[in-house]
Parts: sequence; C-alpha cells; structure tokens
Amino acid sequence: MDKFKQNPLVKKLGFNRVVLIGVLILLYVVFCVTIKNFWGLSHIMSIFNYVYFLGFLSLGVTFVIATGGIDFSIGPVMFACALVAGNFFSKYGLPMGVCLVISVLVGFVFGMFNGYMVAYQDIPPFIISMASMNIAKGAASIFTQSIQQTFPQGDAPGGWFRNLARFNGIPTGLIIFAIVAGACAIILNNTKAGRYILCLGSNKEAVRLSGVNTKKWQMLAYVICGILVGCAAIFFVACYTTVQPNYGDQYNNEAIAGCVMGGTSMAGGLASISGTVIGVLIISLVQEGILALKLTKDYQLIITGIIVIAAVYADVVARRRKN
Repeated sequence: MDKFKQNPLVKKLGFNRVVLIGVLILLYVVFCVTIKNFWGLSHIMSIFNYVYFLGFLSLGVTFVIATGGIDFSIGPVMFACALVAGNFFSKYGLPMGVCLVISVLVGFVFGMFNGYMVAYQDIPPFIISMASMNIAKGAASIFTQSIQQTFPQGDAPGGWFRNLARFNGIPTGLIIFAIVAGACAIILNNTKAGRYILCLGSNKEAVRLSGVNTKKWQMLAYVICGILVGCAAIFFVACYTTVQPNYGDQYNNEAIAGCVMGGTSMAGGLASISGTVIGVLIISLVQEGILALKLTKDYQLIITGIIVIAAVYADVVARRRKN
C-alpha cells in the first residue's frame, strides 16, 4: 500500500481521489454487467441530468462545510428558487431569462440570510439552516399557492433554457458544470477568500486574533452556496420540468454525501472541489443504477445514508491518525 501511495501519479492526483475514481469505475462496471444496456446513451444522459443540479448543490455546500459549518436548507431552497421562478413565468408572464435570474437571486437572498445569522448573530449553523429549510418550504408554497410549477418544453416559448442542459444531443450542462467547478477550485485554492474560508474551519479564533474580519469571509461562504443553489434550480427544471412544493429534503443528504465523500472534512479546514465532483458522480451513478434495477427510492436513501456514515467515519479516522 505504501508503495502504491508513493507512485508519482498517485501522489499527484492524491490517494483519496485515486480511490474514489477506482470506486466510480468499479460501480459502473458492476452496473453494466448486471443491468442490460446500462452503458447506453439514455442511462448516461440520465446520470448527467442528476449530476448537474446535485453538483451545484455539492459545490455550494463545500464552501460552507469548509468553514466548519453546515447547511441543511439547500434542497428546499433549490425548490423554492425553481417554484418562484416558475410562478413568475407562468402567472406573471416574465421572460424566461428574467425568471432564471430571479432563481439565482432567491438563492442569493437565502445565502445572505444564513450567512448573516451565522456570522454576525452567532446562531449555530445547524439551527439556522433548519429554520431556513422551513422558511423556504413555507414561503414557496404561499407564493405559488401550493401549486406545482411546470416549465416549458424546448419547442415552446421560453423553452430555450433547456439548451443549458442539452443542445442537439451535446451535454452542454456537463460543460457548464465543469467550468463552474473549475472556478470554484480556483476560488478555494488560489484566492485570499478561499484561504480564509479554509482557515476559518481550521482555527477561527487564531484567524480572528490575526486581524482578519472572520465574519465577512464566513458570510461569503454561505453567499456563494446560495448562488450555486439558485443555479442548481435552473438545471433541475431544465432536466425534470415539474417542481412540487414542500420537496427537496432528500437532496441535502446527497449533496453533503458527495461533498464529504470527496474529501471535505465535516470539521472544516479541508476541502476538495475535484473530490466533490467525483463524489457527485458516484452518488448520481448509484441513483441511476437503483432506478435501472427497478428498486424503490427507499434503497437509494439507505445507500446514501451508508455512504454518509462511511465518509464521515473515514474523515474521523484520518483526523485521529493525523493527531
């Protein structure tokens, strides 16, 4: 094992990432062997559809967890963004482009609210995110009168936005997601904001005593998360058309699972955007495999829960060895 870890390629990519890539390939091979035509285009595109919105959620919560915080509101907030945007389009007749901007703005507002309450009012992240989850569900239901929102198909007026996910058979959503993930990696690893966000998770008090405005950078992590949640809503409706009120809870665990599985520590101070991307791919692959096996959604919930426990346990063991 030590010899494998010392391999130049493994050292460059990182041992954890190599293991994750191996798990991803192994799962795909197993599904291809056990499920007829799983390697076909329909299944691959279905996996990508799930990757798009779940990927944006996971990227956003990576910044929050890096500070040592948590956000359990991202799923319901994503649905709130989609419901509000859909209502503005169907009821008020606003152009689709404006509605997509509104989706991002709704996510931004929730990010600002969560960040302000955590950073400036010292409310525990767990409490404020649970409160925001309920606020998002209630506010979206009231605004839409508990009516589901259906977005137009590609050939209908306003349906052009579906090209963001797929254009003439090309998975444009994957390209956009890769660009955004790359930008997030640069922000987290190569900018002052990213360094401070990671330092907050390592030792917030030491950062504060060094003269850094910790509140500002902590709030920024939640704002980035909110914006990416608004973007996730756009890709969700671009792939799945209909949005129901009072949904979205399940995506919290999946997004956090993808994030933590990828190497982001729940204790904060350590995060990996590339690891998050691989984690999201694994979660999406498992989801599609379960559906292809004609198993109920309950099995996916069980598997996701096991993945979360395994990822957090691995993080705890790694920190224990380091200490």
